[in-house]
Order: sequence, then C-alpha cells, then structure tokens
Amino acid sequence: MHDPHHTHAAHHDHAHGHTPAACCSAPACGATAAPSAARAPAPGELLLRIPAMDCPTEEAQVRRALEDLAGIGRLSFDLPARTLGIQAPPALWPRAVEAIEASGLRTETLAAPPSAEATARTQRRELGRLVAALAVALAAELMHFFGPETAHWRLAGMGAAALAIALAGTGVFRKGAAALRHGLLNINALMTVAVTGAFLIGQWPEAAMVMALYALAELIEARSVERARNAIAGLLALSPPQAEVQQADGTWALRDAKAVPVGARVRVKPGERFALDGRVREGQSAADQSPVTGESLPVDKGPGDEVFAGTINQHGELVFEVTRPAGDTVLARTIHAIEQAQGQRAPMQRFVDRFAAVYTPAVFVLALAVALGAPLLLGWAWTDAVYKALVLLVIACPCALVISTPVTVVSGLAAGARRGILIKGGVYLEQARRLKAVALDKTGTLTEGRPRLVAQAVLTATPSADAVLRIAASLAARSDHPVSQAIAKGLALPALPVSGFAAEAGRGVSGQVDGGVFVLGNHRWIEERRQCSPALEAQMREHEQQGRTVTLLAGPSGVLALFAVADTAKATSREAVSALQALGVKTVMLTGDNAATARHIAQQVGITEVRAPLLPHDKLAAIEALRAEGPVGMVGDGINDGPALSAATIGFGMGGAGSDTAMEAADVLIMNDDLRKLPETIRLSRRTHAVLWQNIALALGIKAVFLVLALADGASMWMAVFADMGASLLVVFNGLRLLRAARPGAQYS
Repeated sequence: MHDPHHTHAAHHDHAHGHTPAACCSAPACGATAAPSAARAPAPGELLLRIPAMDCPTEEAQVRRALEDLAGIGRLSFDLPARTLGIQAPPALWPRAVEAIEASGLRTETLAAPPSAEATARTQRRELGRLVAALAVALAAELMHFFGPETAHWRLAGMGAAALAIALAGTGVFRKGAAALRHGLLNINALMTVAVTGAFLIGQWPEAAMVMALYALAELIEARSVERARNAIAGLLALSPPQAEVQQADGTWALRDAKAVPVGARVRVKPGERFALDGRVREGQSAADQSPVTGESLPVDKGPGDEVFAGTINQHGELVFEVTRPAGDTVLARTIHAIEQAQGQRAPMQRFVDRFAAVYTPAVFVLALAVALGAPLLLGWAWTDAVYKALVLLVIACPCALVISTPVTVVSGLAAGARRGILIKGGVYLEQARRLKAVALDKTGTLTEGRPRLVAQAVLTATPSADAVLRIAASLAARSDHPVSQAIAKGLALPALPVSGFAAEAGRGVSGQVDGGVFVLGNHRWIEERRQCSPALEAQMREHEQQGRTVTLLAGPSGVLALFAVADTAKATSREAVSALQALGVKTVMLTGDNAATARHIAQQVGITEVRAPLLPHDKLAAIEALRAEGPVGMVGDGINDGPALSAATIGFGMGGAGSDTAMEAADVLIMNDDLRKLPETIRLSRRTHAVLWQNIALALGIKAVFLVLALADGASMWMAVFADMGASLLVVFNGLRLLRAARPGAQYS
C-alpha cells in the first residue's frame, strides 16, 4: 500500500524540528484545526494550556524550546484554545514543561482542553478589554490635544496612555520581553520596542492608540483566519447529536449518537440528517450527499446502499444498520485528514518563513541605523530619528507576508473538501498545478468497475424471443458469477423454476427450465458441445474486439441467444479527460486488462495513449518514465495501483465516499469517484497559487510604499500600524475568497 507520507512530495515538518515564521499575529494560521469539541489526552500525551500562546510566534518559541529534547514526538498545537499536546514518555514530561517555561511561557497541565464555549467566553472578555483600552487611548489623545499645558494634565494624559497600553498590550509586552531575551525578533518584540520607545520620547498618546489599534486588529484578523480553519470542522455540526435507535423490544428511542454501537438499527425520517454511517436495510429514498462528496444531485438509496453521517435523507423513511462508530464516520475521518494537512507547511509557506527570518533582522538593523546614523550623518534631531526608526519597525513587520500563505492554503484545502476533494496537505495543493501528465487506471477509475449487459441477440425463432430471454435470465439469476449477475440484472425478467442446476468451473451453468435442458456458458463450452458456426464465430469476434465478454445460451438444438457483457465507461470520464487536455495535461491509460478492451474504452473517453496489459511493476516503470518528462499524477484504487501511486508526484484515489484503502493510500482523495474532480483540483491549485502571489505582492507592495513614506517624513506611527495591520487583514480576506468557490455551482477560474 502506498504510504500517504511518501517522500516524493512530502516535505513535512518533523515533530519538533520545524520553526515557524518569526512574525505572525493571527493565532491560527499554521496550526492544527481547532477541534469541535474537547478531547481527552491521547495515550502517552501531555496536554498543556499555555495562556500566552495565541499565534505561530509562540508556536516557534515552543518548538525551539523542545527541539533539543530527545524523545519528543508529535506536537499538536490548538492555538485558539491555547493548548498543546506533546507525545512523549511520561518521564520526559517535567523536562518538557521546564523547557517551555524557561522560554518565557507559563504552562498549565490539563486533563482536557477548554470547551468551545469556554474559548468563546475568553474571546468575548478579550474584546471587552480591547474596547476599553481603545476608549482610554482616545481619552489620552483628547487630553493631549485639548487639555491645558500643565504638569497635572500631562501626568493625567500619560497615566491614561499607560492604562490603555496595559489593557491592550500586557500580553504583547510579556511575550515581547521573552522573545528579546531569547534573541527572537518577532511582532511582539518589535511592538514592545516601538511602543516603549514612543512613550519614552513623549509620543505617549500615539503609543497608546497604536497598541490599542494593533491589539484590536489582531483580534479581528484572528477571527478571520479561524473562519478558514473551521470551514471543515464546522461540518461536524451537520451530524445530529442524537439518533433514533431500535430497542430490544422493537420500539424506537432517541439515543446519543456517540453511544450508538456498530450493528444497531437507526431510523431516519424524510428531511432529517444521518447521524452515523451505515447500510440501508429497509426503505427507499434519496440522500443529499453534498457535504461529504460534493455531489450536487441526490443519490438514490435502497437496501444494501451505504449512507453517510451529515448527509440529508430526502423523501422516504429509511432504516439503516450502523457500520461505523461516531468517531470513525467518513465525515469525521475527512475532518481529521484536513486537520493533519493544515499542520503541514506548504513549499511556498516554508519559503516565506525563510524570507521572513532574514527580512525581520534586516529591518531591525535598518531602524537602528536610522536612529543612530541619521543624527550623526544627516544632522537630524535625535528625537525625530528615533521616532522614524520606531515607525519603520512597525511598518516593516512581515506579519502580512507570513500570514499570506497559510490562510490561503487552508482556505484552498477547505474549499476542496467542501467540493468532495480531500487534499492531504498544502504540498499537494501547490503541486497539482504543475502536473504535466495524468496516468489513469481503467477499471473502477475510467469505467464503472462492474460488468453490465451491453448487447443481446436472440438467434432462433423457436421458441419465442421472450421465452429464450426468460430461460437465460432464470439460469443467470441462480449463479453468483459477476457475468451471470450482469445478465440477470440487465434482462430484469421474472425467473422461471430451475431444476438440476449445476455450475461448471471455467465454462458456465446448466439446468432444466420449462421442460428443456439448457446451458449458459462461454465460447469454449459451446465449442466443446460442437454448436459453433462460422457466422456465430464472426459475431462473437466482433464483440470481443470491443473488449466485451460473450456468453451464449444453448439448448439441445443449438445456440439460442448471445449476450455481451462489458465494464462500461463512466458517463463523466470523457468530460473529465477533455477538461484535463484543455488544461494542457497529457492523459495516459495504464491497465492490466487486455489491449483490445483498453483501446475500446480509451477511444470512448478520448485518451490516445494506452499501455496494456501491465502488471503492477510495469505500471511503476511507466510512471517513472512519465516523471522524467515532468510532474505526473496517478489515479487508481489504492490497492493494485499502490506502487504506481507511490511513484507519482501526486497519487489520486477514487474514494468511493472515503473507502478505508483509498483514504490511507491517496495524497488527494476524490470522495465520489467522479473524475471531473481531477481537473477541478488542478484549477483549484492554480487559483490558490495566483492568490498566494497576489497576497505576497500586496504585503510587500504596501510595506515598500510606507517604508518610503516613513523615510521621506511622510508617515506617522498611526499610519505605520494601519499599514501593518491593514496589509494583514487585506491578505486574510483575499485568501478567504477561495472559500466562496466551494459553494455549489461555483467554478474555479
């Protein structure tokens, strides 16, 4: 099986070796998505609350603090809840806590993280505190501009400014001091230096307002980023918390969905949502599966069909048997996969992080040069030079640049999942746009994956055509062979009684029907019975050249009918192949089936390059040859195509609404087996890439303009904070535009 973290494309972070960007004010941009409900610590996990950890700046401090501790495993950050899960031996826990607290971050050991309600209450308190800080800062400004020039008014104004700074910036100062102690130049360090410096040189009203505006803008930005991260987790709310379960005495009662065991029978009325995954046992209806698979049309459901949590029952009552517990539904596993994907750093994100790690110290050095060099070399007043340097520090913080990538990537991942495209990491979202070729398996990928009756011919006038077809249907219905089942289903006629039924391995079946003995068998058996003729051979050859399996019905007097069965192309395959080719992506069929069948299906769907018959190692060699020409995608079922999926730049799994095998094997999972999602993935990748570069250009462009203004004496500290936080909010909202394309009917340009 193909490892979902195979090395061809997975440049994932090590558990504790990654250091995020030095500056970012949004508390969610690179961390694992916030869970929808509090979870208990996993076995071997230390769960901590770190009150000051609300953005990747602190995440970087924690990772750096723990990177030298041998034995530390996975780190699970939940920044909105300010919690951290550490996978490590219990003996190592005290050292881990000691290392984190030595970096300047206080910790609390938890049995479970705070609930969503508790987190919301904390955010409301923070908002109230920041509004109060803004009011006090405004009062300080008014006292400065309209108060008399007396020592008492000046002291009162400074006191108001100091109170506003304390209300809005206590956390910033605490984290900034810790960052400076450890040699980190992040947004907290820059704001600490800038606000302290402004206050000391007499710009206390401006320092207070800048800190209050910065903290308020940071909160707005955090909420915006959280919207992108919670776009998938919000789907959990689609699953009702209770289910109507059949009791031992046959009655029905509402039960907590989490407590419903596998095998229980659950009833769902028209218009209700399915609370769990299961298999229909009674009833006929249709289900709106768009939350899970992205399908726009309802899917018919009857006995034997699968249903999924979060989908909506349309018009008929259904009784289904639970097949998975609440924590293991397709919807829950989809959300978990997206959460893991959000924890990985995409290539563009790693590039921006590296750039910021150089850019931030360079800006600090520039500000220091202005503060010290301008008075000595250009004759500026020391106060003016220091003020300009402080303005430069605030303007030049790379916050907008750093946050531009994760919010865009997370929005892209969420948009894809809403459309039934599960992308397991930003690395695959970015690489999809580069694909030069896509290799497609035939069976189950381009085709339905199950045989169907595609042609039939009655070859005798006596008995009647209707009688002949009923005899064939009766024999086929008694067999469990896929070809016989396809004939029985295709004819759909009432079965006649069959006596003396027997199956001949490698030949077919026989039995007595309506007073006569008949066989339903393959070409070889009919030849052995000496019932073939040149005309019949020609007819069979015509079907076989189209990749069809021919079955014959024969009686004592000769062959009565011919049935051709084939695995037919999906209705959407031709459209998907055409869309891929329109995007400039070469399509190749790789199949283990015979060449005639492969060529026939390829012709139907519009593929010109066919390689058949191939064993798994042949497919692997074909993928390696295609990779020599550029990045290549492989589309398959995740079992027989495992080696080829592993070797491809991106492995696409036909998920069948999240089959276990495909969920594990693929880098990108098509949840409803609709190949049209493949070109849609490439279009989404290209759109995401375009938005990434838009954001980088916006962030750097705005910074450049205001840096020039600052050096030319055209920018104040007010303008500095608006330039910094304005650019951050702009790139966040631009990245969130990708979520709009996730709505039904929307398209990626």
